[in-house]
Amino acid sequence: MQPLDDIHAELLGTLKRYWGYDSFRPVQEEIIRSVCQGRDTLALMPTGGGKSLTYQVPTMLREGLCIVVTPLIALMKDQVDRLRRLGINAAAIHSGLSMRQIDIVLDNCVYGDVKFLYVAPERLVTEAFRLRVERMRVSLLAVDEAHCISQWGYDFRPSYLRIAELRERLPEVPVLALTASATPAVARDIMRQLRFAEPHVLRSSFARPNLSYAVRHDEDKNEQLLRVVRNVAGSGIVYVRTRDGCEQLTEFLRDAGVAATCYHGGLANAERSIRQEEWLAGRTRIMVATNAFGMGIDKADVRFVVHYSMPDSLESYYQEAGRAGRDGKRAYAVLLVAPDDAERVQRRFDLQFPPLDEIRDIYEKVCSYLQIGIGDGEQASFVFNIHDFCAKFRLFGGKVASALKLLQQNGYLTLTDEMRNPARILFCISRDDLYKLRVVRNDLDHFIRTVLRLYDGVFTDFRPIDEQEIAAASGYKVEHVKELFKRLWQMRVIRYIPANQAPMLFFDCERLPAADLYIAPETYRRRQELAEERFSHMIAYAANETECRSTVLERYFGAADPAPCGVCDICLAARKRAKSAEAPLDEEILRQLDAEPLAVKELAARFRCDAERVLEAVERLQHAGKISTAESGKLAINR
Repeated sequence: MQPLDDIHAELLGTLKRYWGYDSFRPVQEEIIRSVCQGRDTLALMPTGGGKSLTYQVPTMLREGLCIVVTPLIALMKDQVDRLRRLGINAAAIHSGLSMRQIDIVLDNCVYGDVKFLYVAPERLVTEAFRLRVERMRVSLLAVDEAHCISQWGYDFRPSYLRIAELRERLPEVPVLALTASATPAVARDIMRQLRFAEPHVLRSSFARPNLSYAVRHDEDKNEQLLRVVRNVAGSGIVYVRTRDGCEQLTEFLRDAGVAATCYHGGLANAERSIRQEEWLAGRTRIMVATNAFGMGIDKADVRFVVHYSMPDSLESYYQEAGRAGRDGKRAYAVLLVAPDDAERVQRRFDLQFPPLDEIRDIYEKVCSYLQIGIGDGEQASFVFNIHDFCAKFRLFGGKVASALKLLQQNGYLTLTDEMRNPARILFCISRDDLYKLRVVRNDLDHFIRTVLRLYDGVFTDFRPIDEQEIAAASGYKVEHVKELFKRLWQMRVIRYIPANQAPMLFFDCERLPAADLYIAPETYRRRQELAEERFSHMIAYAANETECRSTVLERYFGAADPAPCGVCDICLAARKRAKSAEAPLDEEILRQLDAEPLAVKELAARFRCDAERVLEAVERLQHAGKISTAESGKLAINR
């Protein structure tokens, strides 16, 4: 066995060589050592705690690749880009890639030198992946956002349950499960679902010593927000529930002379990108946003996060508030609460669990919107604009989002986060009719032949295409390729969706008749109960006026005996009260000693309070230089 000092030096050498750091954060090295020993490990680490290094460092120490399962496509792309900039070969598979692109990536993992393969969970079940993974030399399986595998977690995704099947194909490969938001019950469920050889949890402290939590109760939230913005220098994020709320609050801040912009799903893709870049570069100070903003945002110097709207759970609140102060400097997380907020959130909560017949109706409308016939759609993915869908069918967005989440939790479909989507085509006419068209319209013959040679399945499903690839194969310019596709679309030969940036809807199974759509009532009720329980913890956190806010959060996530942070509004108020109580005692001691020097016992005898309080006051006054011990051994005032 390698000596511990040698292992430590090897780990630090790898960390320094690739990432430039001289030391690990607390618990990081312990997690890495556990992985290197081949132990199944559940790592509980706070947002911004450096989770990615815990699987990246051990992978770089050994031969073979690491498979990283994550549902966040934006983060996936970000990690791949970062690793490539470090000279490390990394790749990703998700719903936005064509089958040809996925085949190329998988072949590179089998025959090439890929060290990290990031995989969206819904891709684990595809035949292409299952056939290739057994031929890969896999050294580690990392499961990011591991709470998604627990049916009792706040973000359950059935596609995560497939990871257990992957473990059967890779029986000798250890698993590292990572999450920043698992309660003790969810942590136990994660280890059970991932088939840990033995329970093994390594927990980093969820305390953020530099982050000051505060709750402010006021009917006038705007005034409270302005106080934060004006009293705390630097950039910030303000979270609001709705798009309209984002727009209105941004206007309010601008009218008050604050450089603010907003970010929500109703904005054009280019506009969102521009606003994000302006904020990241510091040209815009405040980002007012829905909770879609923040995942994958690498900005360490956020000085405050204000929740204008109350989140549904402490898990959500902790993650979003944790985007402040990642540089380790003082930052603030402020929750604004109005008297009617609890009722408002309760109404919103009720919408999260629409009746089962309404869920079936929304499922049918989604399938109609995407033109998926009964029996079709399995493993297919579609660009899905929820705002356009709601407008077309005159549906409330919150109800649709909730119905989609319940359908996702029951394994019917998966709504991905926003991503860059390739162009897609589907031929609307048969091969025979297409042949007649090619005879009549000879100018399109070469173009259609090229497309059919490059892509199969274009008569049955929407197929992702690469317009640059078609341009190279046909000899046309990319602009001309796009024009030809538009011409075929106008002739009603194809349906053509240009490249865009939007969420994708991935169908885990074929479209079913509405009557066959089954959502188990007992599971539905249990999830409803758990959601209510999470919401009640959020309400209790907001109402708390006696216990350290950081302590409440740490205990919720399983810390046994968390210490008060000393910097939240509760701790600061307690310190202020203590000082107010100390002042009269200090003044009376000074008055007594002004009359004559006294021994400590003599002084203590003159007060009715505990002698210990008197001793503390004496030490406080000595430390402040106001009194000292004379040669006689008695206390006297320093004059």
